[in-house]
Amino acid sequence: MSNIQEIKQRLKGSIAPVITPFHEDESLDLDTFQQLINWQINSGSHGISVTGTSGEPSSLTVKERELVMETAMQTINGRVPFAPGTGSVNHAEALHLTKVAQEMGADAAMVIVPYYNKPSQHALYKHFKTIADAVDIPIILYNIPGRTGVNLEVATMKRLVEDCPNIIGAKESNKDFEHVNRVLLHCGRDFLLFSGIELLCYPMLTIGGSGSISATANVEPAKVAQLHNAWEEGDIETALNLHYELMPLNDVLFKDTNPAPVKAALGMMGKIKPVLRKPMDVPNESLQNEIRDVLKQYVDLAEPTASK
Repeated sequence: MSNIQEIKQRLKGSIAPVITPFHEDESLDLDTFQQLINWQINSGSHGISVTGTSGEPSSLTVKERELVMETAMQTINGRVPFAPGTGSVNHAEALHLTKVAQEMGADAAMVIVPYYNKPSQHALYKHFKTIADAVDIPIILYNIPGRTGVNLEVATMKRLVEDCPNIIGAKESNKDFEHVNRVLLHCGRDFLLFSGIELLCYPMLTIGGSGSISATANVEPAKVAQLHNAWEEGDIETALNLHYELMPLNDVLFKDTNPAPVKAALGMMGKIKPVLRKPMDVPNESLQNEIRDVLKQYVDLAEPTASK
């Protein structure tokens, strides 16, 4: 339990959900992946997550997910907290990957609400409780109803927190701001609440949130981290200015399904080859041009590169 309390103190701020880079033949590009993680840490990101939504986990085999997690773990080497995504549409896979995260020494595991199946609240309780009971590692629930088709309701979350001491927080990719307020009311003010909705990263801090797990951190890690730093230092004006400064970038990075625009942007920055595994693909040419125009406001771009 003392270890869980220690993790709760450390796991705050901008937890960057690093993308999974691929070669042009769609095989894993682990060298580039390590470079991205080092860039994130050097840019000030407070933690690293992988194989969440931005990491295309449903396009990876279980063995590939284990390899990505292990590569990240070794690259981070204890410099910042590590909370990989271990959830799956398949309960046995989620259980297995969460156990793997514990065995490799990850600080926490982020477990998504199973997608496509649309389980009832009773079924969701059993799913998460079984996983939490099987490990000692801290668990972050990941609620993203826009992609899973079902919302993890506050009452269910409250019951899980009461029954599972290692469930310490939630990533809420939920546009219902009333819902996220009630999460803290009913799960406790010390419950770690992370925003997964980019335009709610700053507002969530104001109600007692712990930080964000924002896809935008893949592209502008320093500014996303600075927003949290400013808030922690009581510099509300700087935090609010960064909130509005990042808004055009946040908007354009979600004009296609994440992480397609993010990967296109990183390709334009010369950080990766902009490759997604099918059935995903990079944005169309029109949106790529729009991404490039917005991106110029934030970073110096490499020579234009894009996949079609």
